[in-house]
Amino acid sequence: MLHHDAGKRVYLTGASGFLGRHIARAFHAAGYRIAGCDVVSPGSAAADFVHEYQELSLPSPRLGEILRVLQPGVVIHCAGRASVPRSLTEPLDDFHANTVVVVDLLDQIRRYAPRSKFVLLSSAAVYGDPTGLPIGEDAVVRPISPYGFHKRQAELACEEYHGVHGLKTVSQRIFSAYGPGLARQVVWDLMRKCEQDDEIVLAGTGAESRDFIHAADVAAATLRVAESEVHHGDVVNVASGEETRIADLAAAIMAAMGVDKPVRFTGEEAAGMPSRWRADISRLTALGFSPRWSLLDGIRDCVAWARPLVRRV
Repeated sequence: MLHHDAGKRVYLTGASGFLGRHIARAFHAAGYRIAGCDVVSPGSAAADFVHEYQELSLPSPRLGEILRVLQPGVVIHCAGRASVPRSLTEPLDDFHANTVVVVDLLDQIRRYAPRSKFVLLSSAAVYGDPTGLPIGEDAVVRPISPYGFHKRQAELACEEYHGVHGLKTVSQRIFSAYGPGLARQVVWDLMRKCEQDDEIVLAGTGAESRDFIHAADVAAATLRVAESEVHHGDVVNVASGEETRIADLAAAIMAAMGVDKPVRFTGEEAAGMPSRWRADISRLTALGFSPRWSLLDGIRDCVAWARPLVRRV
Protein backbone atom coordinates (compact mmCIF):
# COMPACT_ATOMS: atom_id res chain seq x y z
CA MET A 1 0.00 0.00 0.00
CA LEU A 2 1.40 3.40 -0.99
CA HIS A 3 1.94 6.08 1.61
CA HIS A 4 0.66 9.51 0.65
CA ASP A 5 2.28 11.67 3.31
CA ALA A 6 4.73 14.28 2.02
CA GLY A 7 7.76 12.25 3.11
CA LYS A 8 6.67 9.48 0.76
CA ARG A 9 6.20 11.72 -2.26
CA VAL A 10 9.07 11.93 -4.73
CA TYR A 11 9.53 14.25 -7.68
CA LEU A 12 11.89 12.84 -10.28
CA THR A 13 13.33 14.87 -13.15
CA GLY A 14 14.60 12.85 -16.10
CA ALA A 15 12.06 10.18 -15.20
CA SER A 16 12.26 8.41 -18.56
CA GLY A 17 16.07 8.40 -18.72
CA PHE A 18 18.42 5.51 -18.03
CA LEU A 19 18.98 6.11 -14.31
CA GLY A 20 15.59 7.76 -13.84
CA ARG A 21 13.82 4.54 -14.78
CA HIS A 22 15.88 2.43 -12.37
CA ILE A 23 15.42 4.95 -9.55
CA ALA A 24 11.67 5.15 -10.16
CA ARG A 25 11.46 1.36 -9.93
CA ALA A 26 13.39 1.26 -6.63
CA PHE A 27 11.36 4.00 -4.98
CA HIS A 28 8.09 2.49 -6.20
CA ALA A 29 9.07 -0.83 -4.62
CA ALA A 30 9.80 1.00 -1.36
CA GLY A 31 6.27 2.41 -1.23
CA TYR A 32 6.83 5.92 -2.55
CA ARG A 33 4.40 7.80 -4.75
CA ILE A 34 6.36 9.19 -7.68
CA ALA A 35 5.71 12.19 -9.87
CA GLY A 36 8.14 13.10 -12.58
CA CYS A 37 8.96 14.88 -15.78
CA ASP A 38 11.07 14.51 -18.89
CA VAL A 39 11.30 15.94 -22.38
CA VAL A 40 9.55 12.97 -24.03
CA SER A 41 5.85 12.17 -24.21
CA PRO A 42 4.24 10.16 -21.39
CA GLY A 43 4.00 7.10 -23.59
CA SER A 44 7.79 6.99 -23.79
CA ALA A 45 8.36 7.35 -20.06
CA ALA A 46 8.84 4.82 -17.27
CA ALA A 47 5.13 5.11 -16.63
CA ASP A 48 4.87 1.78 -14.81
CA PHE A 49 6.46 3.37 -11.77
CA VAL A 50 5.64 7.08 -12.21
CA HIS A 51 2.13 7.93 -11.04
CA GLU A 52 2.01 11.52 -12.32
CA TYR A 53 4.05 12.51 -15.36
CA GLN A 54 4.55 15.79 -17.19
CA GLU A 55 6.25 16.33 -20.53
CA LEU A 56 8.49 19.20 -19.48
CA SER A 57 11.71 20.82 -20.68
CA LEU A 58 13.68 22.34 -17.83
CA PRO A 59 13.92 25.10 -16.77
CA SER A 60 10.17 25.58 -16.92
CA PRO A 61 7.84 28.16 -15.33
CA ARG A 62 5.37 25.30 -14.78
CA LEU A 63 7.65 23.55 -12.32
CA GLY A 64 7.00 25.94 -9.44
CA GLU A 65 3.27 25.25 -9.43
CA ILE A 66 3.89 21.51 -9.69
CA LEU A 67 6.15 21.62 -6.62
CA ARG A 68 3.77 23.90 -4.72
CA VAL A 69 0.89 21.45 -5.16
CA LEU A 70 2.88 18.24 -4.71
CA GLN A 71 5.11 19.27 -1.78
CA PRO A 72 7.40 16.25 -2.26
CA GLY A 73 9.54 14.94 0.54
CA VAL A 74 12.36 14.34 -1.94
CA VAL A 75 13.27 15.84 -5.32
CA ILE A 76 15.76 13.72 -7.30
CA HIS A 77 17.43 15.38 -10.28
CA CYS A 78 18.28 12.78 -12.93
CA ALA A 79 17.96 15.06 -15.95
CA GLY A 80 20.83 16.66 -17.85
CA ARG A 81 23.61 15.70 -20.20
CA ALA A 82 26.05 12.87 -19.51
CA SER A 83 28.58 13.03 -22.32
CA VAL A 84 32.16 14.22 -21.90
CA PRO A 85 32.79 14.34 -25.69
CA ARG A 86 29.68 16.45 -26.31
CA SER A 87 30.65 18.78 -23.47
CA LEU A 88 33.94 19.43 -25.26
CA THR A 89 32.25 20.36 -28.54
CA GLU A 90 29.14 22.01 -27.02
CA PRO A 91 30.29 23.48 -23.69
CA LEU A 92 27.61 26.17 -23.50
CA ASP A 93 24.79 23.67 -24.02
CA ASP A 94 26.35 21.41 -21.40
CA PHE A 95 26.59 24.31 -18.92
CA HIS A 96 22.92 25.10 -19.45
CA ALA A 97 21.80 21.48 -19.05
CA ASN A 98 24.00 20.57 -16.10
CA THR A 99 24.35 23.82 -14.16
CA VAL A 100 21.71 26.40 -15.09
CA VAL A 101 18.88 23.87 -14.85
CA VAL A 102 20.06 22.80 -11.38
CA VAL A 103 20.23 26.37 -10.08
CA ASP A 104 16.74 27.07 -11.40
CA LEU A 105 15.41 23.87 -9.84
CA LEU A 106 16.95 24.74 -6.47
CA ASP A 107 15.39 28.18 -6.59
CA GLN A 108 11.98 26.74 -7.45
CA ILE A 109 12.31 24.44 -4.44
CA ARG A 110 13.35 27.40 -2.26
CA ARG A 111 10.23 29.31 -3.24
CA TYR A 112 7.59 26.60 -3.50
CA ALA A 113 8.67 23.47 -1.58
CA PRO A 114 11.40 24.49 0.89
CA ARG A 115 10.97 21.42 3.09
CA SER A 116 11.89 19.06 0.24
CA LYS A 117 15.21 17.27 0.25
CA PHE A 118 17.13 17.72 -3.01
CA VAL A 119 19.29 14.88 -4.34
CA LEU A 120 21.58 15.77 -7.26
CA LEU A 121 22.96 13.05 -9.49
CA SER A 122 26.45 14.44 -9.93
CA SER A 123 29.47 12.65 -11.36
CA ALA A 124 32.93 11.37 -10.51
CA ALA A 125 34.02 13.59 -13.41
CA VAL A 126 34.43 16.34 -10.81
CA TYR A 127 37.57 14.53 -9.60
CA GLY A 128 39.25 14.62 -13.02
CA ASP A 129 42.37 12.45 -13.13
CA PRO A 130 43.08 11.66 -9.47
CA THR A 131 46.59 11.48 -8.06
CA GLY A 132 45.79 8.47 -5.88
CA LEU A 133 43.25 5.69 -5.37
CA PRO A 134 40.78 5.07 -3.89
CA ILE A 135 39.16 8.47 -4.30
CA GLY A 136 37.40 9.77 -1.20
CA GLU A 137 34.93 12.61 -1.13
CA ASP A 138 37.53 14.85 0.51
CA ALA A 139 39.93 14.49 -2.43
CA VAL A 140 40.81 17.66 -4.30
CA VAL A 141 38.48 18.13 -7.26
CA ARG A 142 40.28 18.86 -10.54
CA PRO A 143 37.82 18.48 -13.44
CA ILE A 144 39.40 17.96 -16.86
CA SER A 145 36.27 18.33 -18.99
CA PRO A 146 33.49 20.92 -19.29
CA TYR A 147 31.11 18.19 -18.09
CA GLY A 148 33.13 17.77 -14.88
CA PHE A 149 33.32 21.52 -14.29
CA HIS A 150 29.59 21.95 -14.81
CA LYS A 151 28.73 19.10 -12.46
CA ARG A 152 30.99 20.65 -9.84
CA GLN A 153 29.29 24.00 -10.31
CA ALA A 154 25.93 22.28 -9.76
CA GLU A 155 27.30 20.80 -6.52
CA LEU A 156 28.40 24.25 -5.41
CA ALA A 157 24.88 25.52 -6.06
CA CYS A 158 23.59 22.76 -3.76
CA GLU A 159 26.06 23.88 -1.09
CA GLU A 160 24.97 27.50 -1.59
CA TYR A 161 21.25 26.79 -1.30
CA HIS A 162 21.85 24.78 1.85
CA GLY A 163 24.23 27.26 3.45
CA VAL A 164 22.35 30.44 2.53
CA HIS A 165 18.72 29.32 2.25
CA GLY A 166 18.66 26.26 4.50
CA LEU A 167 17.57 23.75 1.86
CA LYS A 168 18.34 20.09 2.46
CA THR A 169 20.71 19.07 -0.35
CA VAL A 170 23.09 16.23 -1.17
CA SER A 171 25.14 15.46 -4.29
CA GLN A 172 25.82 11.88 -5.38
CA ARG A 173 29.08 11.52 -7.29
CA ILE A 174 28.24 8.59 -9.52
CA PHE A 175 31.11 6.67 -11.07
CA SER A 176 30.72 4.46 -14.18
CA ALA A 177 27.06 3.46 -14.15
CA TYR A 178 25.94 0.76 -16.58
CA GLY A 179 23.00 -1.58 -17.05
CA PRO A 180 20.01 -2.43 -19.22
CA GLY A 181 18.67 0.68 -20.92
CA LEU A 182 22.02 2.41 -21.53
CA ALA A 183 22.73 2.24 -25.28
CA ARG A 184 25.99 4.19 -25.16
CA GLN A 185 29.34 4.32 -23.35
CA VAL A 186 31.92 1.59 -23.02
CA VAL A 187 29.85 -1.46 -21.97
CA TRP A 188 27.34 -0.92 -24.78
CA ASP A 189 30.12 -0.13 -27.26
CA LEU A 190 31.90 -3.36 -26.43
CA MET A 191 28.73 -5.47 -26.72
CA ARG A 192 27.98 -3.92 -30.10
CA LYS A 193 31.51 -4.51 -31.37
CA CYS A 194 31.48 -8.11 -30.10
CA GLU A 195 28.37 -8.74 -32.18
CA GLN A 196 29.22 -6.75 -35.30
CA ASP A 197 32.99 -6.38 -35.77
CA ASP A 198 35.68 -8.88 -36.75
CA GLU A 199 38.23 -7.00 -34.65
CA ILE A 200 37.45 -5.02 -31.51
CA VAL A 201 39.25 -1.68 -31.72
CA LEU A 202 39.33 0.55 -28.64
CA ALA A 203 41.01 3.81 -27.75
CA GLY A 204 43.67 3.92 -25.06
CA THR A 205 46.00 1.17 -23.91
CA GLY A 206 43.59 -1.13 -22.06
CA ALA A 207 45.24 -0.32 -18.74
CA GLU A 208 42.78 2.51 -18.10
CA SER A 209 40.31 1.62 -15.38
CA ARG A 210 36.86 2.50 -14.14
CA ASP A 211 34.73 1.78 -11.08
CA PHE A 212 31.59 0.24 -12.58
CA ILE A 213 28.27 0.20 -10.74
CA HIS A 214 25.06 -1.40 -11.97
CA ALA A 215 22.11 0.96 -12.36
CA ALA A 216 20.05 -1.06 -9.89
CA ASP A 217 22.76 -0.45 -7.29
CA VAL A 218 22.76 3.27 -8.15
CA ALA A 219 19.02 3.25 -7.49
CA ALA A 220 19.42 1.39 -4.19
CA ALA A 221 22.13 3.84 -3.12
CA THR A 222 19.89 6.79 -4.03
CA LEU A 223 17.13 5.36 -1.85
CA ARG A 224 19.56 5.04 1.07
CA VAL A 225 20.80 8.60 0.61
CA ALA A 226 17.28 10.01 0.27
CA GLU A 227 16.16 8.33 3.49
CA SER A 228 19.27 9.32 5.44
CA GLU A 229 20.07 12.43 7.44
CA VAL A 230 22.78 13.35 4.92
CA HIS A 231 21.49 16.67 3.60
CA HIS A 232 23.79 19.51 4.61
CA GLY A 233 25.18 20.20 1.16
CA ASP A 234 27.09 16.92 1.47
CA VAL A 235 28.66 14.82 -1.29
CA VAL A 236 28.59 11.01 -1.42
CA ASN A 237 30.44 8.68 -3.78
CA VAL A 238 28.19 6.13 -5.50
CA ALA A 239 30.25 3.27 -6.87
CA SER A 240 31.15 -0.37 -6.30
CA GLY A 241 34.56 0.34 -4.80
CA GLU A 242 36.18 -2.02 -7.33
CA GLU A 243 38.66 -1.06 -10.05
CA THR A 244 38.33 -2.76 -13.45
CA ARG A 245 40.78 -2.33 -16.32
CA ILE A 246 39.19 -1.77 -19.73
CA ALA A 247 41.16 -4.72 -21.15
CA ASP A 248 39.63 -6.96 -18.47
CA LEU A 249 36.17 -5.53 -19.14
CA ALA A 250 36.54 -6.38 -22.84
CA ALA A 251 37.58 -9.96 -22.01
CA ALA A 252 34.63 -10.39 -19.62
CA ILE A 253 32.11 -9.11 -22.17
CA MET A 254 33.50 -11.35 -24.90
CA ALA A 255 33.23 -14.34 -22.57
CA ALA A 256 29.64 -13.45 -21.67
CA MET A 257 28.75 -13.12 -25.35
CA GLY A 258 30.55 -16.33 -26.29
CA VAL A 259 32.90 -14.72 -28.80
CA ASP A 260 36.67 -14.79 -29.21
CA LYS A 261 37.90 -11.89 -31.30
CA PRO A 262 41.17 -9.96 -31.44
CA VAL A 263 41.24 -6.77 -29.38
CA ARG A 264 43.42 -3.86 -30.45
CA PHE A 265 44.03 -0.70 -28.46
CA THR A 266 45.02 2.36 -30.49
CA GLY A 267 46.94 4.06 -27.69
CA GLU A 268 45.04 7.28 -28.39
CA GLU A 269 44.03 9.18 -25.26
CA ALA A 270 40.45 10.41 -25.15
CA ALA A 271 40.21 14.10 -24.30
CA GLY A 272 38.62 14.89 -20.95
CA MET A 273 38.76 11.30 -19.69
CA PRO A 274 40.66 10.11 -16.59
CA SER A 275 43.13 7.23 -16.70
CA ARG A 276 42.11 5.38 -13.53
CA TRP A 277 39.16 5.40 -11.14
CA ARG A 278 38.30 3.55 -7.95
CA ALA A 279 36.07 5.07 -5.31
CA ASP A 280 36.22 5.02 -1.56
CA ILE A 281 32.59 4.18 -0.73
CA SER A 282 32.91 4.08 3.06
CA ARG A 283 30.63 7.13 3.41
CA LEU A 284 27.94 5.31 1.42
CA THR A 285 28.35 1.97 3.19
CA ALA A 286 28.01 3.80 6.53
CA LEU A 287 24.44 4.53 5.42
CA GLY A 288 23.77 0.79 5.16
CA PHE A 289 24.45 0.34 1.44
CA SER A 290 26.43 -2.47 -0.13
CA PRO A 291 26.53 -3.28 -3.87
CA ARG A 292 24.48 -6.34 -4.80
CA TRP A 293 25.61 -6.68 -8.41
CA SER A 294 29.02 -8.13 -9.19
CA LEU A 295 30.48 -6.92 -12.47
CA LEU A 296 30.20 -10.37 -14.05
CA ASP A 297 26.53 -10.71 -13.11
CA GLY A 298 25.93 -7.17 -14.32
CA ILE A 299 27.56 -7.90 -17.66
CA ARG A 300 25.36 -10.98 -18.11
CA ASP A 301 22.34 -8.84 -17.32
CA CYS A 302 23.40 -6.30 -19.96
CA VAL A 303 24.12 -8.95 -22.57
CA ALA A 304 20.67 -10.52 -22.13
CA TRP A 305 19.09 -7.09 -22.70
CA ALA A 306 21.39 -5.84 -25.44
CA ARG A 307 21.97 -8.87 -27.67
CA PRO A 308 18.75 -8.57 -29.72
CA LEU A 309 19.32 -4.82 -30.02
CA VAL A 310 22.93 -4.84 -31.18
CA ARG A 311 22.01 -7.36 -33.89
CA ARG A 312 19.67 -4.76 -35.39
CA VAL A 313 21.91 -1.69 -35.04
